[in-house]
Amino acid sequence: MTAPSSGLGLGKLLLALDRTMVTLVEAPRGLDMPVGSVALVDADDVRLGLAVGAGSADLFFLLGVADAEAVRWLEQQFAGSGTVPTAIFVKQPTDTAVRRAVALGTAVVAVDPRARWESLYRLVTHAFEHHGDRDDRDSGTDLFGLAQSIADGTRGMVSIEDEQSHVLAYSASSDDADELRRLTILGRAGPPEHLEWIAQWGIFDALRAGGDVVSVAERPELGLRPRLAVGIHLPSTDARRPPAFAGTIWLQQGSAPLADDAEEILRGGAVLAARIMTRLAATPSTHAVQVQELLGLAGDDVDLAAIARELGIAVDGRAALVGFQGGPSAPTGVIALSASAFRADAQTVSTGGRVYVLLPKIGTPSSVMSWVRGVVAAMRRELGLTLRAVVAAPLGGLAGAAAARVEIDRVFDSADRHPGAIGQITSLDEAHTTVLLDEIVSHVAGRSRLVDPRVRLLRAEDPMLAETLRAYLDGFGDVAAVAKHLHVHPNTVRYRVRRIETLLSTTLDDPDVRLLFSLGLRATADT
Repeated sequence: MTAPSSGLGLGKLLLALDRTMVTLVEAPRGLDMPVGSVALVDADDVRLGLAVGAGSADLFFLLGVADAEAVRWLEQQFAGSGTVPTAIFVKQPTDTAVRRAVALGTAVVAVDPRARWESLYRLVTHAFEHHGDRDDRDSGTDLFGLAQSIADGTRGMVSIEDEQSHVLAYSASSDDADELRRLTILGRAGPPEHLEWIAQWGIFDALRAGGDVVSVAERPELGLRPRLAVGIHLPSTDARRPPAFAGTIWLQQGSAPLADDAEEILRGGAVLAARIMTRLAATPSTHAVQVQELLGLAGDDVDLAAIARELGIAVDGRAALVGFQGGPSAPTGVIALSASAFRADAQTVSTGGRVYVLLPKIGTPSSVMSWVRGVVAAMRRELGLTLRAVVAAPLGGLAGAAAARVEIDRVFDSADRHPGAIGQITSLDEAHTTVLLDEIVSHVAGRSRLVDPRVRLLRAEDPMLAETLRAYLDGFGDVAAVAKHLHVHPNTVRYRVRRIETLLSTTLDDPDVRLLFSLGLRATADT
């Protein structure tokens, strides 16, 4: 659930989302009803009775909930409660669902069937943060305001995308919006034949290469209207490196011709977009900063009670913190969507390629672990991404979140050094021994004077004996087990152990010697 926001009504939110993505069906209490939080309910939540209750959010996204189940859930959760949601968002609502929702006093918003819920969630939370009013947006500080300003000046329709062609902002759409624009705003990839044709003509290459405006011709057979585009390039802090490509501003022409100075406006827009994107990258939202403070990522003097009030979450109770890491960065928006569906009060923030989900109230730690397994499996299945996840649960309220985040980072750091040593999904308790030993060994490895020189000598002169010694120590001196591990006869192990003791002028019966050699062998394993 997002942080509460003031001054944002349902009508303003719908304007911010654009009719390409959502359509108001009914609003029995009008469009001025305030909204400031959103929760997600999926079919399994409804079926298993796990859905969040009345009063937990102003808006509900109903993901894959059938009409009959949606009606039953609405009436069971809200009838006679005195608290009803401002609106429900649902794909293809039927007359029955609309009539029952309106009877409760809840607005119904139809979501385009092709829209991605994670994209809608991202846009709604952005609207909460920026109060959702296009008229009040400053084109010098907000990408949505910039998109609308460019559209107004050029008489076209604008979308601003990042370097991976994900939509960051867009202007209002008219009836002249073509299929490529509509699908892009809905969070879907553009039609393959469109993108293939654009790539074939080297348009993407031209946008990455410089700041010139590129013209994209009309293709009536593809339903593709004329476009202009310009690349967004962030200036490099290193004079020896060229500006970095950060995205594209697309300007689609409608039925009216574009303004004569459309190219000039686009070039200026690209400069402003680069400034805004640079600022946004350096300055997280108020909500993100508050969650970062709870996790010890921003500021030292943290007022837990005050932040909890701002976020609308409980300070005390059984909490959990989950960390995700994968590839260059984990998909923050998709994880946030799933987290909010799992728990309406979930708080998600990302930093340094890692995503943290704070769950202020949980049932059993096993339920959290089940959810995490589902997220990791879905990311692999749907997006082809391999995520690593670490769970800290239960925590004694928000006070334990910052310390838990530090421990989660220790697990990730250890896994980065030794990817196979820690499971893909683990808890702090499960990883504790592995992480602590890894840190001790890393400390020893970084200080050569802490490694017994006899260990280095043995590795250099007889690697086979070094391997035998490592296996012997790890096997607690069980000759039969060590022989099986090394695929040799037990007498061979006994012979090698005697040779090692002779070469190193020591006895392996001494526990201090065994500990010293074991650490030394681990510390020099990769040297």
